Amino acid sequence: MDGWRHQPDTTHSNHGDIMTTPTEQLALARLSLEGLSVGDALGGFFELSSSSQPSHFITNRVPPSGEWRFTDDTNMALSIYAVLRTHGYVDQDALADSFITHYNRSRGYGRGMRALVARIQNGLHWREASRSFYGGQGSYGNGGAMRASLIGAYFADDLSAVVSNAQASAEVTHAHPEGINGAIAVALAASIAYQTRNDPGIPPKQFIERVIQHLPDGEVRQGCIDAANLPDSTTISQAAEHLGNGMDMSAQRTVPFAIWCATMYRHDFEEAIWQSVSAGGDTDTTCAIIGGIVSLVAGYDGIPQDWLDKREPLPSWPFS
Repeated sequence: MDGWRHQPDTTHSNHGDIMTTPTEQLALARLSLEGLSVGDALGGFFELSSSSQPSHFITNRVPPSGEWRFTDDTNMALSIYAVLRTHGYVDQDALADSFITHYNRSRGYGRGMRALVARIQNGLHWREASRSFYGGQGSYGNGGAMRASLIGAYFADDLSAVVSNAQASAEVTHAHPEGINGAIAVALAASIAYQTRNDPGIPPKQFIERVIQHLPDGEVRQGCIDAANLPDSTTISQAAEHLGNGMDMSAQRTVPFAIWCATMYRHDFEEAIWQSVSAGGDTDTTCAIIGGIVSLVAGYDGIPQDWLDKREPLPSWPFS
């Protein structure tokens, strides 16, 4: 494992000049990928569960035994990493090609993504296919957001690049403005998490407000405003009830909650994931988002080694 556990340089300022080489950028994206995939794989055990009846695993903080298989969240994030490694930015055509090449229905892709893949495989260009849903508006599902933390990690020293590349990544599958805004919000949260990793005292409200500053108007932005204004005493179940827990799989009702949870527990990877699964809903996706963000604060040492060991090994194709 030592070959990929390259620790990004942490000697730079929290604001700008964070990374100077593609190697450093990729190391940080890989860190986010590891956190995302672990969260996804563990969260998949509890997907669409009810928060009113938590399992003994959650109550007692006992990880499930056996191998944890990752879902479509990780499978698509692998394509993000591969495109960033090859191109240094989100090349939309290359990303679309990678999504189609590595599509594996057994990973649990949603109905919309399955339909999108079929349309592209039948000859429709990805741009037309992405906009062919919901009367030409495109999807506002949370699929664009679930894989976006890697973009925030890769461009952590350039928030304008974060926004433009997150938008580009989402447009390939989720052309609706809210689907795009969900990806932008997650990528921004990942960047800001890394930028402020050495500032444990920053209040959650202030952290989320930094995300909001760069978000276009819309329901995702309003949800983040609502998240920023939740009282400090808010419980995870109350946050999920107010913000949504991804049960409807929309960006609007997934991303604000995930960012709130990641912000509240950003210095404790393990607890952030357990808190998310305890809220129920689309837990593989909320945990993927949260894991991709919080890993940038926790570092490799903050991700439990036994969780990394339990997660199904990642394939080699994105890294070579």
